[in-house]
Amino acid sequence: MAARALAVQVVAWLLLWEAAGLTWAPATALTAPASDAGIRATCSEIILKQEVLKDGFHRDLVIKVKLGESIEDLQTCLLLIKHYIPSGLFVDPYELASLQERNIAEAVMVSENYNIEAPSYLSKESEVLVYAREDSQCINCFQAVLPVHYRYHRPHSKDGETSIVLNNPDLLMYCDQEFPILKCWAQSEVAAPCALKNKDICKWSNMKYKSVYRNVTLQVPVGLTIHTPLVCSVTLLITILCATLILVAVFKYGHFSL
Repeated sequence: MAARALAVQVVAWLLLWEAAGLTWAPATALTAPASDAGIRATCSEIILKQEVLKDGFHRDLVIKVKLGESIEDLQTCLLLIKHYIPSGLFVDPYELASLQERNIAEAVMVSENYNIEAPSYLSKESEVLVYAREDSQCINCFQAVLPVHYRYHRPHSKDGETSIVLNNPDLLMYCDQEFPILKCWAQSEVAAPCALKNKDICKWSNMKYKSVYRNVTLQVPVGLTIHTPLVCSVTLLITILCATLILVAVFKYGHFSL
């Protein structure tokens, strides 16, 4: 009788355990999340900061990345910045080629049929790959510089400025071996050229990072529609005046032979 009563109690406890949504699990399953959390807790954050330098219509976009680990431990790793340039800005591919020849920067346009002369309202977002280099002025840091230029915008009826929002880029990392930083912050894999002068394609890890700024907002001066008649009239008068002066100079000082 005692054995039967004990068996009934055991069955009752098991039924209550299942009704509460609890199941038996091996010790390894219970300790795995704690182990993953411990690994993640030891990972230092990757911090990205981008800012725009210089004044006027021609600027420099500077992107700095600070790694939590020592660069000496990541000497076999490469850092690639995949940036999406909004339609209000453009990157000159000929300028990028010149910077590459002078070993100043390593960047390449990905977008095809790219027109640097088109105004903003006839342009689309473009894609640029920038290979970052080690920053000598910062410990465990990489830096990339990308020249950007304002496009012409439509005139406004009231406000004499328009805004351009430059979102944060994708940060890609490629290493020839596994490192803790990849296990911590890698989100997905992206196919991209292994190097600027190399046509081979590598699988880069799209890294999660903490951004100093959510995005960068640029203010671009634009014309006012109320000034259209004045601008057109002055432009026409100056054109006629200059053409007249050229014709007078040609007939006065020119030598004609019949």
